[in-house]
Amino acid sequence: MEKKKYITSDHVVNALANLPQLVFEVTDACNLRCKYCAYGEFYEDYDFRESKMLPTERAIRLIDYLAEYWNSNLNTSANGNVTISFYGGEPLLNFPFIEAVVGHIQKNVHCPHRRFSYSMTTNALLLHKYMDFLQDNKFHLLISLDGNKENTSYRVDKAGNNSFERIVANVDKLKSAYPDYFRDYVNFNAVLHNRNTVESIYHFFKERYDKLPRIGELNNVGIRKDKQEEFSRTYRNSQESLQQAEHYEEIERDMFLNAANYRSLTLFLHRYSGFVFRDYTDLLFDKEAVQYIPTGTCLPFTKKMFVTVNGKILPCERIGHQFALGKLTETGIELDPEWIADTYNDYYMKLAPMCSKCRNNKACIQCMFNMQGLNARPVCYGYMNEENFKKYVNRQMQFLEKHPEAYQEIMEKVIMV
Repeated sequence: MEKKKYITSDHVVNALANLPQLVFEVTDACNLRCKYCAYGEFYEDYDFRESKMLPTERAIRLIDYLAEYWNSNLNTSANGNVTISFYGGEPLLNFPFIEAVVGHIQKNVHCPHRRFSYSMTTNALLLHKYMDFLQDNKFHLLISLDGNKENTSYRVDKAGNNSFERIVANVDKLKSAYPDYFRDYVNFNAVLHNRNTVESIYHFFKERYDKLPRIGELNNVGIRKDKQEEFSRTYRNSQESLQQAEHYEEIERDMFLNAANYRSLTLFLHRYSGFVFRDYTDLLFDKEAVQYIPTGTCLPFTKKMFVTVNGKILPCERIGHQFALGKLTETGIELDPEWIADTYNDYYMKLAPMCSKCRNNKACIQCMFNMQGLNARPVCYGYMNEENFKKYVNRQMQFLEKHPEAYQEIMEKVIMV
């Protein structure tokens, strides 16, 4: 019996030609030892950290390889922008790599139908050394900070010292030196845990920097068995934390898509209202005839490509390194679109019986790579039967009844979920 093909190698090749973001794990070295780091003591689904640096020549080879796709007639992206992102560890510990990649793109990569922008996730401890370069090249910065000094007390250096004072000193220096750049290009990422709350995070960034931070929960996948109890004590749910705030509706409204209720409603409206179309071709097709692929997993490279410091190629930085789809080697690039499509189809076949019965399969947000037992018997904690789906729909409608302005705001402001 022939296996069902949900995607083909053509899907992978087209995604490479229209890749919106390329992320390099510049180094696995870090000048902090954050307790809850995705590569820290709670987790076990990543490559061992050895303070490595990603070789510049391998990254440049990959960029040149992808440039051939970007210059092909398969490139149909209406946006035309490719974001080159730098990740770690702490990426500024390998600044020569960043400088070389940016220089290579600006001098040697000729893609008439593509333009390039740059972004970086940083802990800001070295920001004072390189802020001129970052400003000159209009880097979109995402600075990791959990709020005030107590909120940030899990972000410690090798000696166990809180990093808060050093981080904010550098951030304040950047804001003072380049106020327009700070306003337009700098944002913050805060991790929610048992030493902060949504309310305390919100007020800190709103009052000190007039910014609305991204607030993320701790990743609950890949937890070491001997750390599960400690992880549970550290974990905090963002929606529960928000609802405990004294003025939670005001905070929620101001945060908009950074708040869980608005994100949930946006997804619901975009997938179930029947009035949202991703592009003009979507407008012409009968949505009832569209084949829904199991889970909400992004198709490979449709959102980004992530390259680890060891050269592994993954669809993003949020999944375990055991799910690599290719590799940068000393001599070349191992990336087989046919094998990638077959690998995804094998997973989809395994998940299809469960997903086909889920009432919320049109608006699924579950990434299959974050499901337990993917290689054996996958378990999806987001599965909805009829009763749970009705409760889900009722929650969205009740939120709309309470916030009728949300519908217009979402329809007018949110282009894509």
